[in-house]
Amino acid sequence: MAWNRRIVWPLLVGMGAAAMGAVAWQWNAPPLAPVVQYTLLDGQARSSQQWNGKVMVVNFWATSCTTCVKEMPALMATHEKFKGPRFDTLAVAMAYDPPDYVAAFAQTRKLPFGVAIDNSGAIANAFDPAVRMTPTTFVIDKQGRIVKRYLGEPDFKAMHQLIETLIAA
Repeated sequence: MAWNRRIVWPLLVGMGAAAMGAVAWQWNAPPLAPVVQYTLLDGQARSSQQWNGKVMVVNFWATSCTTCVKEMPALMATHEKFKGPRFDTLAVAMAYDPPDYVAAFAQTRKLPFGVAIDNSGAIANAFDPAVRMTPTTFVIDKQGRIVKRYLGEPDFKAMHQLIETLIAA
């Protein structure tokens, strides 16, 4: 009987600890990016499901947002630094942004990444109903998890370090 207690009790404690660890991991796991459909300015229909295996930066912005306009060169530089088969950038213009302003901005600045207009607000709402402040930027890992959210202009040095880590993983 004593032998059974010496084996069974630690086994039960270990199983309980493992179960608690699994619950804690799931509780703290980054949320998955939503599945969204969007159309780029050039007319290409796309889906977030095409992001599988890529680190993504998704930036919600507006032409009327001074911080968005200010950060755009750094966002462009980030895209140029990491572009390739394992990284991409998507700029999503907010629903209130006039489409002709967005198109003119993208053309005159020669934005090197995809630009979509969130006409209905559905893309922003799918990411987070609180996405109203611009810029709001999400970094998504290769498994489709949102690992970082920036409200306002990101710390691009820290974001670059995060992207490097995610691409290497």
